Amino acid sequence: MSWEILIPLLVLLPLAGSILNAVFGRFLKGFAGILGTLFSFASFGAGVIAYLQYHPFENQVPQIVNFFPWLEVGGFKVDVAYQVDQLSLFMTLIITGIGSLIHLYSIGYMKGNPGIARFFSYLNLFLFAMLHLVLAENLVVLFFGWEGVGLCSYLLIGFDTHKENAANASIKAFITNRIADLAMIAGIALTYWLAGSVSFTKIAENLPQVKFFQQALPIVAICFFVGAMGKSAQFPFHVWLPDAMAGPTPVSALIHAATMVTAGLFLIARLNYIFVLVPQVGFWIVCIGTFTAFFAATIGVYQNDIKKVLAYSTVSQLGYMFVAMGAGAYVAGLFHLLTHAFFKALLFLGSGSVIHSLHDEQDLRRMGGLKSQMKITWWTFLLGTLAIAGAPPFSGFFSKDLILEKAYFFHPVFFAMGIVTAFLTTFYMFRLTLLAFTGKSRVAPSTHPHESPWTMTVPLVILALGAAFSGYLLVPESLGGGVDVLERYFAPVFAQGVSYSSKLKNASIAVHHLAPGEEIILALCSLGAIALGFGIYWVFFAKKEKLPQDESSYTGWRALPANKYYIDEFFQNVFIGPLSWVSEFLSEVVEKRWIDTVLVGAGKVSGGVASILRRIQTGTVVDYAFLIVLGTVLILSAFLWRGI
Repeated sequence: MSWEILIPLLVLLPLAGSILNAVFGRFLKGFAGILGTLFSFASFGAGVIAYLQYHPFENQVPQIVNFFPWLEVGGFKVDVAYQVDQLSLFMTLIITGIGSLIHLYSIGYMKGNPGIARFFSYLNLFLFAMLHLVLAENLVVLFFGWEGVGLCSYLLIGFDTHKENAANASIKAFITNRIADLAMIAGIALTYWLAGSVSFTKIAENLPQVKFFQQALPIVAICFFVGAMGKSAQFPFHVWLPDAMAGPTPVSALIHAATMVTAGLFLIARLNYIFVLVPQVGFWIVCIGTFTAFFAATIGVYQNDIKKVLAYSTVSQLGYMFVAMGAGAYVAGLFHLLTHAFFKALLFLGSGSVIHSLHDEQDLRRMGGLKSQMKITWWTFLLGTLAIAGAPPFSGFFSKDLILEKAYFFHPVFFAMGIVTAFLTTFYMFRLTLLAFTGKSRVAPSTHPHESPWTMTVPLVILALGAAFSGYLLVPESLGGGVDVLERYFAPVFAQGVSYSSKLKNASIAVHHLAPGEEIILALCSLGAIALGFGIYWVFFAKKEKLPQDESSYTGWRALPANKYYIDEFFQNVFIGPLSWVSEFLSEVVEKRWIDTVLVGAGKVSGGVASILRRIQTGTVVDYAFLIVLGTVLILSAFLWRGI
């Protein structure tokens, strides 16, 4: 199958499923989920074929597929075109592969929901937008997908239209991302101004030829980074993601764990040849990533909602990935993106299995003792917890430790902060897992926990395998591996940035390597943090079967992380409140009292004048002749008077 057919087909299949469910979903009823799932699996199959045809370990040149001409204004021309290379195929397989498993899971989770056709229509539409984003050949097509996933996020978070918190959360996510997207638009405009093109390949070729590009490039990089911060929920744009848990759990797994929130990281990786030239921006990316990882982890320690814990964990893990991207260790960041996609999707779907079994109960203090009734969910969830904590030999151990190694090279302070974050991650994840599945049952007597149907457990098992073994794609020699599959795979994508780094003095890219002994010492530090996190929770909380307090009951310094550092209250009082007051003033006073009064008054004056003039319209020819003569006399008199 030719590229001209295969790649557009890969993108359009989910769109076709979305349209069919939107138009005929009410007639399909229970088959709506099956239809949407089949289209997502078909797209995954097309992605696998594209991967095999491209031969990513041999091919060094991207394959450009022009779909159709789109915009042409003067010298500005944009085609709907797709770029097939190692990075786009990597993201495509994650999106369609994990997305298809989440579609299958949703068949069981959403069974009996009257809006199931609408739900699967939105899910398919999201896959279409996300594929459009990662396969884009230029910034404008990428931005189309960028805004498309934002729209789908809004629709899916607010899917339960009868829930006020879901509606508010969807609006919050939409507005927060639109603020960051203003910077994204500015970055696209500046890039076109500098490079004369929005095509990724032409930008890479043209930028170094611009005389003053080194002075303007930091501004371009900052604009794109701010846009990435919004999508990937970095401080202070993180506030939308925890509230987004108001949507159905499959939405949390698909959009806010495995795919949409990684769009910002993908953008930095795609524009690596820009970021590698501005190490000063990279420094701030590392700072914000490190702070976000630690900051979110401290909040996760005090959350009692099973999905909120995982939400803050997602923000924290994304912070790790940004540390790698800022340090120029793009492969390390994408490696953790892959492993995180497996274990975080697994954890979210596992939490959904628990919520489904307990009839929408999400408070960890009302769970306990579930491992005997939900054995598949228990074992897969435990594996996901071990993976995210970084316990060997699971995937998170390899990907997270690689990032910590790069952070150590950047500065030991960032490594130390990463170790503390790893300790907190282990603490709150084992707190979640043990509270939900072990100890005495605190489930309501009227609830009878049971294992979820096969449509939900099969995706859990497959994702658990990915969480267990995906880390073996990149294993250092000191840890008994010497496997560099991902390094070799991504080498062509980052070759341009490496060449710039070698030619320009101010460019930087992470090419350092630790001695085997140093790698072992850093790995032992990470393992020590994991052991300490688990040990403290086990000794002081689990053995005593001590239940956590309500978030609002903490006092002193613990009230800060328990109340999310009052960031939402700060935004409410400093920005939202005053803006709401100004909006209300403009609406009620300026518009209704002033502008409407002037317009209504003008209308009344016009009506009064018209009512007088209307009387002149008698319909009699003699009257009209008299008025014509009278008008002529008056005009002549005016001229004569002026002459005198």
